[in-house]
Formats: sequence, C-alpha cells, structure tokens
Amino acid sequence: MKKIICKVEYDTDTAHLVKQAIYGVFGDPAGYEERLYQTDGGKYFLYVNGGENSPFPKENILRLAPAKAHEWLKKNG
Repeated sequence: MKKIICKVEYDTDTAHLVKQAIYGVFGDPAGYEERLYQTDGGKYFLYVNGGENSPFPKENILRLAPAKAHEWLKKNG
C-alpha cells in the first residue's frame, strides 16, 4: 500500500518491515493487524487493517514520530 502524507510517500513495498502485531484471529470482526515500517530515510509508519468492528476497519497508513515508534515497539516487543 502507498500513501502520501504531507508530501512524503509511505510505501509498504519499499520500506523495511520492523515488526508485526496481530490482535484476534482471522475472520474476527474485532481483530486487526499493525505493521511497523521504517523508510530508507528513517521515517516510521504503521500499516493498519482489521475487521469491521476493529479500531481499523479499513486499511490505512499512519505516520509515527520516532518516539511513538519506539513506544509501539516496547508495547509489542
């Protein structure tokens, strides 16, 4: 998935996957996944996608400040 945020392109195909977290099981309407990526330029972003009752009912990309990315890693370590 690609998304441009504030004139910066975030692309799951070209960025490095740092860590993936899955909540729930396949087919669970409340289940979702989060994947933390880092670009070649050092920027972090989350790819999120989930069921209709999850926090992320549609796939999306959310940019993260480095401190937030490190927080996410601690939480999902």
